[in-house]
Amino acid sequence: MYGHGAVPPARSSGTVITLRVLLAAAGFLSCGLLACAPLFRVAFLRGRSVDWVLAWASLPMSIACFAVVGALPESDPRTDVAMSLVLLLGLFSSVYFLVMDIRVHQQRQFAGFPPPQGPTVHTGYGYPQPAPPPYTSTPQPSPPTVPAPGVVPPPPPQRPAPARIDQVRAELDELSDYLRKHDGGSTESGR
Repeated sequence: MYGHGAVPPARSSGTVITLRVLLAAAGFLSCGLLACAPLFRVAFLRGRSVDWVLAWASLPMSIACFAVVGALPESDPRTDVAMSLVLLLGLFSSVYFLVMDIRVHQQRQFAGFPPPQGPTVHTGYGYPQPAPPPYTSTPQPSPPTVPAPGVVPPPPPQRPAPARIDQVRAELDELSDYLRKHDGGSTESGR
């Protein structure tokens, strides 16, 4: 979707925090009914079988607890136990999600991935884009480079853009000549 070799833009820290809050709140504020949502997110992020088992096991557990709460009378102590379990499931899934999501993002940051708030460099049409020089308040002299004896430095790479511009100019000239020949009589008679 972002082209050959282009990296999709990273999420801002505000987006990451908003997603964390929404997913963590979904587990607990839905009284455990949506406890599987943060657990599935962790499973997608980490890809470990333990996380997948937890996510899939949370679905029947919350459904069974709600079935017990709905089927038994309110005065039955089993309804209290079932409601407590489903609330604890929601709390566990929210806390587990927050801990694992923060850990995964920290591991990615230390593993050499760019930080999420860093600028995304887009290359245009396969041509390398020059990086802006770092800002310094005082000009820094560059150290002189001395080539090694007997070693010829390679010539600087030539950019293929002028050849492409010449090709486009030639095509535009051909098109304008064709249009002059094709519409030659109609443009002069219309004056």
